[in-house]
Amino acid sequence: MSTNSITAKQEEKEIEKVSLAEGLSLERLKRGLESGRVVIPRNVKRAEETKDRAIALKAIGEGVSTKVNVNVGTSKDYVNLGEEVEKAKVAVKYGADTIMDLSTGGDLDEIRKAILKEVDVPVGTVPIYQAALEKTGERAVVEMSADDMFNAVRKHAKDGIDFVTIHAGVNLNSLERLRRSERILDVVSRGGAFLVAWMIHNEQENPFYKEYDYLLEIAKEYDLTLSLGDGMRPGCISDASDRAKYMETIVLGELVEQARKEGVQAMVEGPGHVPLNEIEASVKTIKHITNFAPLYLLGPLVTDIAPGYDHFVSAIGGAMAGMYGADFLCMVSPSEHLALPSVNDIKEGTIVTKIAAHAADLVKEGQRERARLLDDEMAYARRNLNWKRQLEIAINPEEARRIRNSRPSESEACSICGDLCAIKMVKEFLKK
Repeated sequence: MSTNSITAKQEEKEIEKVSLAEGLSLERLKRGLESGRVVIPRNVKRAEETKDRAIALKAIGEGVSTKVNVNVGTSKDYVNLGEEVEKAKVAVKYGADTIMDLSTGGDLDEIRKAILKEVDVPVGTVPIYQAALEKTGERAVVEMSADDMFNAVRKHAKDGIDFVTIHAGVNLNSLERLRRSERILDVVSRGGAFLVAWMIHNEQENPFYKEYDYLLEIAKEYDLTLSLGDGMRPGCISDASDRAKYMETIVLGELVEQARKEGVQAMVEGPGHVPLNEIEASVKTIKHITNFAPLYLLGPLVTDIAPGYDHFVSAIGGAMAGMYGADFLCMVSPSEHLALPSVNDIKEGTIVTKIAAHAADLVKEGQRERARLLDDEMAYARRNLNWKRQLEIAINPEEARRIRNSRPSESEACSICGDLCAIKMVKEFLKK
């Protein structure tokens, strides 16, 4: 975090508040921030404009709780500002730590500003979407200029966006590795695809890589956190862990070091589709190559054959990845690979991802003791058949209460066992 336009006293209070929320000592959190292994996305412009309204700052990285991001946003096929705002609010209600606006249809400025106004958590974007979409015609993506790309980043920063995905690691070198690969799905990252197409058409280096120093200037001015995008992430199980992915990761590690030297917060994005037996190696390799920058994962999805259930597929991979060191999980909704998500899809995806994050925290250094206190409290509530407390602790109390009330029992137990409840029976006999 920077003191640019924010007093040192204000920043100290913010960090103290985050340390309390994380159950970490202030000293440990500060060490994480100073090393770059922890980031707290917070745009100084937004901080100035929301002095009368508390934004829930979130620490992401080593030793802090596993965070959940939720993507919302329009498409050219479906534009409904009210619904996207509602998705963002529902996501926060059910546990999202951050929101990303990935809109590609309608008035992008209006949508972005509305989401910033309505949610009290950090908000991220992918500025290159707007840079491309402000051009017209079928060749809009490749007709962007470097200025268009950087101007979009600056525009989003001025609006108060807290973190931005920038695919600076998609360069001519990683493109060459892609060409030599035998991938089934070449590039599934939308921002990555934009830049691959741009480099091939213009026969030039990616401006975000070539002029990375200028990007750092913009980021430093607004205390904008860079989320260095995984443009070469694998889009199916067969493409996992190939040279294109790791070539980009090597570049991202170098970019992280440059950002740290300039006092810019940076995290790294990761795959993607990865089979269970490759998750540990993938996470640990990325963390090592990037000098333990906070790792932000989409998934990883552990199978390709579950359309309609990819929120579960992602949560399986996310829980494992969190156990091995991933810090930030991007929600995948039930409609992934099928359609723009509905409000209910966002709700279900958020809850399932929150469960995965908590499962990871149960074994994560710095969080396991704190996370297990909650599970122990649930265990005691179950032993005592304390239904009120069980429903309060539940990640989604509404759904737990609905199921509980749908088939009540005549006994104090649940309707699965009734008077034959194992807990109740043994408890009574142990008293004798």
